[in-house]
Amino acid sequence: MRRRAARGAAGDAGEVAAPAADSSDSAQGRSPSPWRLIDLCAIWDAGVYLPSAARNGASSGVARRRLNEAEKLCSVREAQLKRLKVTRPRVLGSRERGRVPRMARQPPPPWVHAAFLLCLLSLGGAIEIPMDPSIQNELTQPPTITKQSVKDHIVDPRDNILIECEAKGNPAPSFHWTRNSRFFNIAKDPRVSMRRRSGTLVIDFRSGGRPEEYEGEYQCFARNKFGTALSNRIRLQVSKSPLWPKENLDPVVVQEGAPLTLQCNPPPGLPSPVIFWMSSSMEPITQDKRVSQGHNGDLYFSNVMLQDMQTDYSCNARFHFTHTIQQKNPFTLKVLTNHPYNDSSLRNHPDMYSARGVAERTPSFMYPQGTASSQMVLRGMDLLLECIASGVPTPDIAWYKKGGDLPSDKAKFENFNKALRITNVSEEDSGEYFCLASNKMGSIRHTISVRVKAAPYWLDEPKNLILAPGEDGRLVCRANGNPKPTVQWMVNGEPLQSAPPNPNREVAGDTIIFRDTQISSRAVYQCNTSNEHGYLLANAFVSVLDVPPRMLSPRNQLIRVILYNRTRLDCPFFGSPIPTLRWFKNGQGSNLDGGNYHVYENGSLEIKMIRKEDQGIYTCVATNILGKAENQVRLEVKDPTRIYRMPEDQVAKRGTTVQLECRVKHDPSLKLTVSWLKDDEPLYIGNRMKKEDDSLTIFGVAERDQGSYTCVASTELDQDLAKAYLTVLADQATPTNRLAALPKGRPDRPRDLELTDLAERSVRLTWIPGDANNSPITDYVVQFEEDQFQPGVWHDHSKYPGSVNSAVLRLSPYVNYQFRVIAINEVGSSHPSLPSERYRTSGAPPESNPGDVKGEGTRKNNMEITWTPMNATSAFGPNLRYIVKWRRRETREAWNNVTVWGSRYVVGQTPVYVPYEIRVQAENDFGKGPEPESVIGYSGEDLPSAPRRFRVRQPNLETINLEWDHPEHPNGIMIGYTLKYVAFNGTKVGKQIVENLSPNQTKFTVQRTDPVSRYRFTLSARTQVGSGEAVTEESPAPPNEAYTNNQADIATQGWFIGLMCAIALLVLILLIVCFIKRSRGGKYPVREKKDVPLGPEDPKEEDGSFDYSDEDNKPLQGSQTSLDGTIKQQESDDSLVDYGEGGEGQFNEDGSFIGQYTVKKDKEETEGNESSEATSPVNAIYSLA
Repeated sequence: MRRRAARGAAGDAGEVAAPAADSSDSAQGRSPSPWRLIDLCAIWDAGVYLPSAARNGASSGVARRRLNEAEKLCSVREAQLKRLKVTRPRVLGSRERGRVPRMARQPPPPWVHAAFLLCLLSLGGAIEIPMDPSIQNELTQPPTITKQSVKDHIVDPRDNILIECEAKGNPAPSFHWTRNSRFFNIAKDPRVSMRRRSGTLVIDFRSGGRPEEYEGEYQCFARNKFGTALSNRIRLQVSKSPLWPKENLDPVVVQEGAPLTLQCNPPPGLPSPVIFWMSSSMEPITQDKRVSQGHNGDLYFSNVMLQDMQTDYSCNARFHFTHTIQQKNPFTLKVLTNHPYNDSSLRNHPDMYSARGVAERTPSFMYPQGTASSQMVLRGMDLLLECIASGVPTPDIAWYKKGGDLPSDKAKFENFNKALRITNVSEEDSGEYFCLASNKMGSIRHTISVRVKAAPYWLDEPKNLILAPGEDGRLVCRANGNPKPTVQWMVNGEPLQSAPPNPNREVAGDTIIFRDTQISSRAVYQCNTSNEHGYLLANAFVSVLDVPPRMLSPRNQLIRVILYNRTRLDCPFFGSPIPTLRWFKNGQGSNLDGGNYHVYENGSLEIKMIRKEDQGIYTCVATNILGKAENQVRLEVKDPTRIYRMPEDQVAKRGTTVQLECRVKHDPSLKLTVSWLKDDEPLYIGNRMKKEDDSLTIFGVAERDQGSYTCVASTELDQDLAKAYLTVLADQATPTNRLAALPKGRPDRPRDLELTDLAERSVRLTWIPGDANNSPITDYVVQFEEDQFQPGVWHDHSKYPGSVNSAVLRLSPYVNYQFRVIAINEVGSSHPSLPSERYRTSGAPPESNPGDVKGEGTRKNNMEITWTPMNATSAFGPNLRYIVKWRRRETREAWNNVTVWGSRYVVGQTPVYVPYEIRVQAENDFGKGPEPESVIGYSGEDLPSAPRRFRVRQPNLETINLEWDHPEHPNGIMIGYTLKYVAFNGTKVGKQIVENLSPNQTKFTVQRTDPVSRYRFTLSARTQVGSGEAVTEESPAPPNEAYTNNQADIATQGWFIGLMCAIALLVLILLIVCFIKRSRGGKYPVREKKDVPLGPEDPKEEDGSFDYSDEDNKPLQGSQTSLDGTIKQQESDDSLVDYGEGGEGQFNEDGSFIGQYTVKKDKEETEGNESSEATSPVNAIYSLA
């Protein structure tokens, strides 16, 4: 068994280079070096502001630490700097508007200035504007030249003249030109025009005119309200190809063995023509070390031989722009010889010259003349040294450099060693070179003194400077050259000396220092450095921005990473002044940095080893003096994918069944894919194989099945591999025929692919089949590759039977096809054939449009339109793009449209959840695709409004019915309702119950479990965004008149009327007896037992009367108030026990009342003293009597 694991994570940032270590001595724990001390003290004591944006985007906190370090170190040299006025710099990034501290009038030592410049160069920096289009379009910027013609602009006289000048800026710049340092009025010349939104000049000669009239030096100016940028001075020249002067050339008479130079002297052209020699019959002149062309175009013969007069010699000049070749009248040679016969056998004679009677002689130089010469070359150009020598025999040339070796990496020999070329010359290539010409007669040398001069070249080209208000910065324009170039500063195209004075600006040679910059400091500065060999012109603007922090990455990103891997959370941001960035986890705790975390200067947070507890929400907060911005990244930690039961190495007999296990454990939230490789190639699962999730079964094993099998278990984040080897044993049976005895194998690759019958939409592909290896070829698969959308990726085109070797392939427009063929037999597939030659079909408008067009809101006020981009075979032409159209559905408003090169477009500022008609149409440079069908999409959803007309009804004591209407503003697709209800009784509240209801439901019934309590219901609608506004209702409270209504219902009964009449009669009798008793001076027996006399506050008892009205209106004891306001009796609706003295009171069958009807208070007073027989009103009357 073999196992190999390869795992990775989508959130894994891999090995991330650590930030550059602090190079200061103090940071490394050593005492500061003197040079470091001088630099920092010079800056500190000079009172120079440090820029708040240090190199590599360092935060202001880093700059503050450097300031503190400078303060400590400078205290060491306090004694030496007493004469300097020291002013403490302001805190970096602040917005105070103070004057720049100046040095004392007595000048400091020279080393202070040097240290000042060194430290300023090392610490200076600026804000970098991100490439985010939204920021680029929002921020104001001075102009920047983005495209211009070359300095020496040579044009073809047959074409219109084009002088390019493109610039960007916000607002967009306007353009004007100068010609020969004077304003060029384009409007006055009908032939000259300027392209729209561009400064490019077009000079049109279709209506006549001479291009030579427009030769001169042109310069472009791009201007907006923040400054002016300049192009190079463009020297316009018209190409010239003059005719060769007519001349009659006499034959050139020369002695055999003598040297000869045939001069070309081509007419001067612009640019210089290319020279080559041919015969008048247009045969090229054969060149070797004896006969060769020099760099000046002349043809040199080191010695003339008799065979040289067999042809003539004509110099030809090819002019680049006109694409013409001009031929000079040919030279003819007449060679005088001592051996008049041109015997070809003598050409291979070891001593050819002696055999022909030619005297041998020592070398002499034909070019250059003499023994020494000098040559000047500009830095960066190619140095060409040439030595052409005569002599018999033909001399050999060798090259040397005095005092050193030739630069092997740049030097090469040309023209049969007669020329030495050194490419990209630098100052160290200057010196003395000599060529040595030698033959058997002797040698001679020529010394060439090489001087390397240099046009100006950049050491530090000025860069655009973007600062926050109150910050400091610098523009540096450092160039070198030979001789030393001069530097001239300009601002907005005018010399700096003539510009209005700026107290915040100071020029120090090749550096401009800005202190305490303000909004008014914005301008474009030009640096022009020049010497006698050329010039360099650079534009650099100074822009002052005041921008609160902004996050540049999408909000609320989700990062998934495998456990124990490393990952990096990015948080790109922008602001001016440069914000400081801090990270927090789950919205709490301190700033994350150190330990398992590392924060880079660009804002990225690296987690070195992911653990389960690292899962959560990470918040990055960028802060500057103008505000703060934050973004969140959600990190999910996933379990790794592991093969815990791996396939085992197996040995099987042919014809048996083999099963290879591969059981995998993975994170359940990730999609698992299990695939198999055979011999490290994808395994083709034929009908003899069965692949399951945890195994691979091979039925009827054959010899071709032998090999290594690799199980690959992969998710979108990682993968695991396990390998096993299958050995197949052949059976011992004797083969029945010769073919069966031969080993079978995969077919050899097809070869010699050929494309014929080339047409616009088809081509015939023919191939030669490879060896079938004892197993007939059953199929051919033709694949194609195109080099525009997916170069290097092969796709299946078509499939053909194994009996054919030629097929007509149907092609799509504008595809650069390349084909290959794969042969298949029962053993397997061959290797792909070698690719055919490429064939590009002509273009056409698209015949289809992208599919899967959708419109969905990602926020409540937008709609994201997406589609599946078209592939190479459906593009049909170059520059495939998509015309996206949209408008509100069922309105007659005009279509909005935009052209998009990607596969998505976001429509902003849309109403909430509104249907739109969407169309996406393909277009290329040949035209548009068919008119697309409209697709309905919707803008973003929002929370729905509250459900309408929420009603609570209680038909009985067991159930409560709820009804409602749908919200007036769903604001999206309703996905349901959330109903929450809770029972309460006074201050007691039960457990809340939550019901999730379907979006179409508008009714719900609650089964009461508690007949006493009331219920409080809260209902809200839900969309994909969440739950909207809720509406709350409570079940009905019991009304106060519930029992009264119940009595009113009883009072209508006949038995109740009779009972009341009987009671009234008894009361009347009792009153009469009491009246009689009083008239006799007697006392009411009940009151006789009272120890306390009646008071005035008891009027009811004063006259001996009894009032039962209060008792009659009170609810019966033990009754319960129900949800619908009715009164439920615990015993019986007819019971009046609570109004008697005991529980014996009742109604007889005839409806008469038996029992006491007396006040409980009186009962208590008389209890124990009264006779037990006096239990009825009748008995009471008798006793009173």
